[in-house]
Amino acid sequence: MGLVDDNKDKDGLQESDGESSFYTTDQDDDHHDESKLHLGPQRTLKEQLEKDKDDESLRKWKEQLLGGVDINNIGAETLDPVVKFISVAIVSPERPDIVLSIPEDGNRQRLWFTLKEDSHYRLKFSFQVGNNILSGLRYTNTVWKSGLRVFSTKDMIGTFSPQPEPYTHEMPEETAPSGFMARGSYTAKSKFIDDYNKCHLEINYTFDIRKDWASND
Repeated sequence: MGLVDDNKDKDGLQESDGESSFYTTDQDDDHHDESKLHLGPQRTLKEQLEKDKDDESLRKWKEQLLGGVDINNIGAETLDPVVKFISVAIVSPERPDIVLSIPEDGNRQRLWFTLKEDSHYRLKFSFQVGNNILSGLRYTNTVWKSGLRVFSTKDMIGTFSPQPEPYTHEMPEETAPSGFMARGSYTAKSKFIDDYNKCHLEINYTFDIRKDWASND
């Protein structure tokens, strides 16, 4: 969903003569973005707390992470965390937030949004976590134009305890590319994956970069 961030692991945009240019790589985006961590077997929250009760540092870390959460009311014997994405929005100081509907099957058939070239924006989303600790949630995004991959990025979001209240997270500010070569239609795939390589949300979609924001956004 983002296009520029100099502090991220990415393949993407280069600046030349005041306009954005593009290049692609032959790396497979799924293999490129997946974590290579080996974390051992996944355990339920109840098992984790029982296992680490004699390790003071781990026990204190988990107590701090869980805060005042009542583990008796969050399904602490369930192995996988349940993650529900509530909303996704594009936030820009230039205009009201663009709230995007999340497709149920992960495939957005129509144009999802339009970015104004050279605009500053952030991606903001809210989500709920239940049943178990969500370890190392990260966001990956790959963008294609005319069938060529022009951008790939991944961002670490964090680790979250189960709780009934939703979390809200804003990504770093980005700047949309500009110039004749940057304008047009793009296809993209965004994924939210945890340390165990479980994908909690995948969205395939299209978006445009134009001279101005779409009037109906």
